[in-house]
Amino acid sequence: MLSTGMPPDWAWMDIAVPRRSGRLPGISMAGFRRRASALVDIAMVAHPSVTLIIDLSEGEGLVYDTHGRHERGSVVIGLLPGDLRATGRSVGECLQIRLEPAAAAAVFSAATELSGTVVSLEDVWGRDAGRAEDRLRAAASWDERFTIAVEILGRRLGARPPVDPEVVHTWRRTLASRGRVRVDGLADEVGWSRKRLWSRFRSQLGITPKRAARLVRFDHAAHLLAAGHAAAGVAAESGYVDQPHLHREVKAFAGVTPTAVAVAPWLAIDDVAWPVIDSPAATWPAPPSAA
Repeated sequence: MLSTGMPPDWAWMDIAVPRRSGRLPGISMAGFRRRASALVDIAMVAHPSVTLIIDLSEGEGLVYDTHGRHERGSVVIGLLPGDLRATGRSVGECLQIRLEPAAAAAVFSAATELSGTVVSLEDVWGRDAGRAEDRLRAAASWDERFTIAVEILGRRLGARPPVDPEVVHTWRRTLASRGRVRVDGLADEVGWSRKRLWSRFRSQLGITPKRAARLVRFDHAAHLLAAGHAAAGVAAESGYVDQPHLHREVKAFAGVTPTAVAVAPWLAIDDVAWPVIDSPAATWPAPPSAA
């Protein structure tokens, strides 16, 4: 486990991350522990990943609210959840796991149906959800918890057919370009027609290539806003036509204004909880060369 420092607003929270050697491709994780009972009301801004939060609290844990739907305990947050908040009051711990959509498709049998939703982990994994919680809660350290999580996820990763390498390449190129890449160009790169790429990408990841690019571009803009950059400059750097365009996209993805995103506490811990970004080329096979 690597201990990390925290911004002042998160002084009441301990954050742990796994060592580089204990990671799975397309998956990152962090452990959180609140040291004292406190009211929690966090705006969870959309991220280009499927998020699994395993609640290890002894009490009632947090409540997740989006689109008028409430879920408590361990949850899976799909892509594009919209205006999402986590609220509660207790001393507790949780393990948060971010899965790139290709990895999520292997870990969750219904990953493509998770987009735009927050669902109970029990609804997705059945009794395995409770077993995973029990094992993780009984572990003596975060190192042990990370090892258990890698074992559980690794077993599921190998149980389903992988996503097409062409689809993985398209997703990774979208990330690398920060959402500023044309679908036609990506189709040419993998040797597919635009229609085929669109169809396979959507059926396997639950989102269209264009929507994925918008999400990735929003994520880049949101982090610039959280870092204190002015909205006008963020719009220009992120490839938006103008500031009103940025405003519309932020509202569409987060349900709030750019000003609200700029102070969202969820973004304040990203550099602390997710300090390492794996190299795309090192973890996924390249697509077949175009004939």
